[in-house]
Amino acid sequence: MSQNTNPARGMRDFLPAQVRRREYVISIIKEVYESYGFEPLETPAVENLETLTGKYGEEGNQLIYKILKRGEKLNPNASEKDLSDLALRYDLTVPLARVVAQHKNDLPKFFKRYQIQPVWRADRPARGRYREFYQCDVDAIGSSSMIVEAELCAAVSEILVRLGFNDFVIRINHREILYAMLDAVEIVEEKQIDALVALDKLDKIGGEGVLKEFESREINEGAANKLLGLFEKLKNSDNSHILESLSEFIGNYKTGTQATSQISQILKLAGLKSLKIDASLARGLSYYTGAIFEVNVPDLSGSIASGGRYDGLIGMFGKEQIPACGFSLGLERILVVMEERGMFPKELETNSADVLMTIWNEESIGESLKLAGELRQENLRVLVYPEADKLGKQFKYASQINVLFVCVLGENELAENKVTLKNMQTGDQETINRDEAAVSVKTYKKYLQSKS
Repeated sequence: MSQNTNPARGMRDFLPAQVRRREYVISIIKEVYESYGFEPLETPAVENLETLTGKYGEEGNQLIYKILKRGEKLNPNASEKDLSDLALRYDLTVPLARVVAQHKNDLPKFFKRYQIQPVWRADRPARGRYREFYQCDVDAIGSSSMIVEAELCAAVSEILVRLGFNDFVIRINHREILYAMLDAVEIVEEKQIDALVALDKLDKIGGEGVLKEFESREINEGAANKLLGLFEKLKNSDNSHILESLSEFIGNYKTGTQATSQISQILKLAGLKSLKIDASLARGLSYYTGAIFEVNVPDLSGSIASGGRYDGLIGMFGKEQIPACGFSLGLERILVVMEERGMFPKELETNSADVLMTIWNEESIGESLKLAGELRQENLRVLVYPEADKLGKQFKYASQINVLFVCVLGENELAENKVTLKNMQTGDQETINRDEAAVSVKTYKKYLQSKS
């Protein structure tokens, strides 16, 4: 009986073409992040369980992958604490907060970092949603200035434009505006987190679903109807009208008034047409304290990026409260949309090698390997066919792996110090001097790059 070869549910294998697409997107993300002065950081895949618990809200805590203690026998009477003290990383923000608290004296006052690593969540897999996935985070630590939010939005916008997106919306709201709205509809303080968790699902479950969530959490249904009515009223309004309507709705609630002022400042500083206020945006994670963001495209439910300000999180690991704000790009969802839309450059579909070096016969192996080495010295990627075989089979293999050129070093070529080069995309074939092969391949590669 053969063993099941599928990866664990919600996990994936990445074949060469998929890896090339992933690396292409990551390279653009890194390039833009670094152009804004962000530095790289990496943290362990495994964190202490106490580091993660209590940071993501009730629903987030349920999705943490816990790790059984090493070598412990399962005791049916053991408590959860006895069985597990470690967990797989749930996101990159909480580990960052731990790092800042741990290495505060080694880091600059204003610390800007980016981090691109996998995270794990015991979630239900769906389109663009996996149990193991990469986050591409960018965070600024140490400043309460709205310049931080404006630059984060600008960086994320630049990345998406460079990847080819032209229909994304960066939705923005503020946690204090949300709390002010909840006060305005008389939802008591102890029920406000529950209300935010329910509102955060609005784009997934709709208004009726939110009403049911409010009912199950024993929150006033009338309050829910008032909020949903406000969201519907503001749906197609411009930013200035939304700010006016929110100010009127929340009245003189002090922190809410400050929040609308901050949102107005972010909009002005960022100067992005894609930045749109959405009063219904809640973000379910409990550590957010200020402005919050989500990025959406029309053909994907859920967001392709999200983030916000979390001024209280780092203080949970140390004595000092340090302001912080971050944005996270969802690599997997971006890849799903780009693949479905055909947004990847054509050269990514070719093999990682530029040239396939054929083997004419056993006697020519040495010269073929020598020529392959010469081409590599010219910074070309060369794949050597591993055995002497019929030339037709070697060309068929070259076609299967989408290599750009095939190099033939047969008896005639060896005798005349020449090489036959076939362009697998155009079908053109020419016999040229051996020392001209590298130039010919490079010239065609530059031509392809100019077209993409």
